[in-house]
Amino acid sequence: MERKNKSTKSRKLERRLKSQVSSSNYFRKGYDSKRRFISYWHQINEIISLEPNSVLEIGIGNGLVSNYLKRRNYNIKTMDIDERLNPDYVSSVLNIPFASDSFKVVTCFEVLEHLPYEDVSKAIKEVYRVASKYAILSLPDSTRAYWIYIQFPLIGKIKKLISMPQKNPSEHVFDGQHYWEIGKAGYPLRRILTEIKNAGFEVLKTYRIFEVPYYRFFVLAKRKKTNE
Repeated sequence: MERKNKSTKSRKLERRLKSQVSSSNYFRKGYDSKRRFISYWHQINEIISLEPNSVLEIGIGNGLVSNYLKRRNYNIKTMDIDERLNPDYVSSVLNIPFASDSFKVVTCFEVLEHLPYEDVSKAIKEVYRVASKYAILSLPDSTRAYWIYIQFPLIGKIKKLISMPQKNPSEHVFDGQHYWEIGKAGYPLRRILTEIKNAGFEVLKTYRIFEVPYYRFFVLAKRKKTNE
């Protein structure tokens, strides 16, 4: 597939899953808040820690993460459903235009919640297919959380984020962007973990950012399936 070309299948998917976010949204004043830069740091740090020789970023956003890594001489390709964002490849996460095991690390930051939940399983399986070693996801987590941060002389810091799931979580109402979020009614963390494991991944770690617990990260290793 040539750079930025779209297959007929991709065009059909794009019409069905048209991006809810205007391309101008990523460049508006105030988009890159302190909270968002904290998320960028975690995205970049998790990628670098895996020492990749190739990376596919699904969902380019404003290009900050990929541009930073390119300037650090990382081999990273970008893919997005919105050609106006100028990704290297235009396609949907439901139809990734690469052969199996094409990239050591595949990232998908704040993307899956923009899909109807019935498409999430297929999307994760596509990420699994094109990743040769690892994948990194981030998703919104609306679960209530409390912070503990204490600093003692000589002892040091005690820093902990405690999630407190509600007995009767609220329903998620489609807001024009997110079809679902972790922690809302019907979408407990264990459900997305099951989707991830059923796709063939091992969860190396999952965590919420201490300063911004709305962002939950998943660092995944690809398990070879027994029938492969």
